[in-house]
Amino acid sequence: MATKTVEVQNAPRKSSSNRAARSTKRPAETRPLRSTKANATTFAESTLALQQELDTVRREHAKLQQAVYEAAQIQRRLCAPRELAWGDFEIAGESFAVRHLTGDFFKVIQLDSDLGLVLGDIAGKGLTAGIWQTHMMDLVHRSARNHPQPGDAVAAVNRELCQDLGEPPITALFFARLEPDSNELVYCNAGLPAPLIFRSNKSVESLEEGGPMLGALEEATYGSGRVQLNPGDMLLAYSDGLTECRNHQDDEFETERLSAAAKCVSGTTASQVLFSTLAAVLDFAGSCTPADDLTLLVVRRCEAVTIRGEAKGSNVVSMTRRRIEPVESRQVTN
Repeated sequence: MATKTVEVQNAPRKSSSNRAARSTKRPAETRPLRSTKANATTFAESTLALQQELDTVRREHAKLQQAVYEAAQIQRRLCAPRELAWGDFEIAGESFAVRHLTGDFFKVIQLDSDLGLVLGDIAGKGLTAGIWQTHMMDLVHRSARNHPQPGDAVAAVNRELCQDLGEPPITALFFARLEPDSNELVYCNAGLPAPLIFRSNKSVESLEEGGPMLGALEEATYGSGRVQLNPGDMLLAYSDGLTECRNHQDDEFETERLSAAAKCVSGTTASQVLFSTLAAVLDFAGSCTPADDLTLLVVRRCEAVTIRGEAKGSNVVSMTRRRIEPVESRQVTN
């Protein structure tokens, strides 16, 4: 009996404690609901803020892409003319950038009665090399006007690069003067792959005379070479992006393939040689993107032709074909 009395007396206490426990749980059950709503609001606000930031970044990126595109178009206009007829000579040039802007450049400039031919390759690619391009072209242009010999002009460019700039861009350069009276090409090759002369008799010569790349040694010396361009002869000057272009088997295009590709179309116009040769390089690369900028300059002396017609006292009139001077949009730089 005593045991039962104790159980009855303790029963109310147990019941009241259960009610107290239940009463204390009710507020705890409602608090997570409020917290979830607050978290959802905060998450929505954060998502909206992030979306607005992303939209801003996209707009800025689009502006940057447009600016780079416009800069690339300016580079293309500076590398001009892309096609030119000058006396007995046809000239064509093209440059392809692998990163929008290119460190490669070519230029055809009028130097009194001579025609200046320039092809350069600034080390690196993209924005850094592209920014240097205009400065390099200006240096070459000024030095060419002050120094009749290409070797002296290139040496002057090198000295100015080394003296005026803390870290000058390492640049390979081919500079030549084409003399119309003698049809001679006087040139200096500073570090580029040796340009090739394709003779009308199918032989090939390389232009080796010159010196080291620019911007490395202030006291470097540069020599000038001289070569005669006969009717039907053709010059190819190019950056190493062509010969070092690789295919999916990691083979390089190399000079031998370049020479073979040019020989196949050596009897056509300079423009046809240019684009056919570039197409051969890209076909070789296949699906592999070129790792470096590609630049090619073609100079071809037209062959003499005989035109048959009627003339007083003769049935045959012989004359050498002369190219018409370019239209205004293709004028060389003075």
